[in-house]
Amino acid sequence: MATTDLIEHFLQATEAAAVAASAWRGLEDRKAADGAAVEAMRTVFDSVPFDGRVAIGEGERDDAPMLWIGEPLGSMQGVTGAPTIDIAVDPLECTNHVALDLPNAMAVLAAAPRGNLLHAPDCYMDKIAGPAALAGEVSLEADTSYNVEAACAALGKTTSQLRVVVMDRPRHEQLIRELKQHNVNIILIGDGDIAAALNAADPDSDIDMLMGIGAAPEGVITATALRGLKAPFEGRLVFKNEGHRERAESMIEGDVDRIWNRDELCSSDDSVFIGSGVCPGRTRGVEETDDGRYSVHSEVIDVKSGEHYFVSSVR
Repeated sequence: MATTDLIEHFLQATEAAAVAASAWRGLEDRKAADGAAVEAMRTVFDSVPFDGRVAIGEGERDDAPMLWIGEPLGSMQGVTGAPTIDIAVDPLECTNHVALDLPNAMAVLAAAPRGNLLHAPDCYMDKIAGPAALAGEVSLEADTSYNVEAACAALGKTTSQLRVVVMDRPRHEQLIRELKQHNVNIILIGDGDIAAALNAADPDSDIDMLMGIGAAPEGVITATALRGLKAPFEGRLVFKNEGHRERAESMIEGDVDRIWNRDELCSSDDSVFIGSGVCPGRTRGVEETDDGRYSVHSEVIDVKSGEHYFVSSVR
């Protein structure tokens, strides 16, 4: 059984998380929203017919009651012949946006055969992403000036026409300063770098590139999505403390400070990205129907087939 044969099951998991989180939209309780999404997603995973594992997700076991890194998932644990699959997961991307009812909050996951998603601690990741036209043109190995000039040349734009998304964080003060020196049009976001990277990968969107540091699980999920879209992505782990570095060194063979390209973060075509909207943005978000149920709108990228589609269901 291929990973993509389980898309409907994985879609049920993200949809359940999105519905659960949507009950907390605008109530200014990000922890409650996240907790509801985690519990709903984990409950669905109990019935999925696979031998699964969280490759990267909510954090270490001591800090995360569910969907912790390394946690076994599925109804076929240890069953001979069961599909062994790794999951990169964020049950609620943009918890702050749900609390404040802002755009692009969603429940997201990526899945691939065991060992084909980066298995790393829940740390930060420096990222760069853009449309297919930037493949081989921009890189974390280069400085900001080089990447701006290379992107402009590849896209046929001036620096003032280039639109780059950066998360509005103190850690990006230098990056923002460097982009301003080139007169780049900077789009600051509070959260949601998965949606931002998907927008950057879309040649028809008004976003040209994503740059800066976000969470590592979202980086692995994004790499899977952009593999399916044939768009470039690179990431480099950034450690919040020495404990995370030591944990990474115990989980990853080789140099933990290296730059990972898209196909190293997700190294199998038998992989899938799914995002179910909570608040409007990439999708319409969760909507209550007249009969008290919920309409959920999701985005699916099947890497093997190259299919990229949006789907809606009522729960």
